[in-house]
Amino acid sequence: MRKFTIAITGLVLLSFLLSIYFYPQVPEQMATHWNSQGEVDGYMSKFWGLFFMPLVITSLAVMFLIIPRIDPKKENIEKFRKYYDGFIVILILFMIAVHLQILLWNAGVQISPNAILPVGIGLLFYYIGILTENAERNWFIGIRTPWTLSSDRVWKRTNRLGGKLFKIAGIVAVFGAFFPELAIYFILVPAIAIAGITVVYSYIEYQKELKESKERPEGHET
Repeated sequence: MRKFTIAITGLVLLSFLLSIYFYPQVPEQMATHWNSQGEVDGYMSKFWGLFFMPLVITSLAVMFLIIPRIDPKKENIEKFRKYYDGFIVILILFMIAVHLQILLWNAGVQISPNAILPVGIGLLFYYIGILTENAERNWFIGIRTPWTLSSDRVWKRTNRLGGKLFKIAGIVAVFGAFFPELAIYFILVPAIAIAGITVVYSYIEYQKELKESKERPEGHET
């Protein structure tokens, strides 16, 4: 745990060091947002353009490090902790990559986010699939609906399905890099579909479990 915390701290510091390194190279008004066509449609002042992302990365790192300590089912998180820690590393690396793309663009190396984000998000989705398949019931990580949180069996079945779907979504998202103007759809459509499918599936599985529990006593009597 100590080595992991040091590693995360190092990645957070890296995001700030990148900002400091690029400070003399970027303009006073920085491009920080692009539309679905890859065109700049948002700007920030130099300070916020440089340090907004590192501050977000810092906040996320702190939040994810605290979650295993405050979750009422913290013992369950420990059962899949290596996957959880891996997710934190991959997420922060992804955000550093986004930060670097912004810095390079404003320094004159204009790499379209539509060319790199689909790959990064695709890899992130795929690992979320691995994490979800291995997650035990808790309040913060995994597919959490009223029905998955009420039953270990519904949790496991729903999260296993969700894990497979996230892996597929990750592969689909990567293909968005080949169609830059449509990349956003390769990311959003699968994500929305997963949300809808898993909510409905968890409800159906919970209803099945309720039905089985009601029928079980009658079965024992016969």
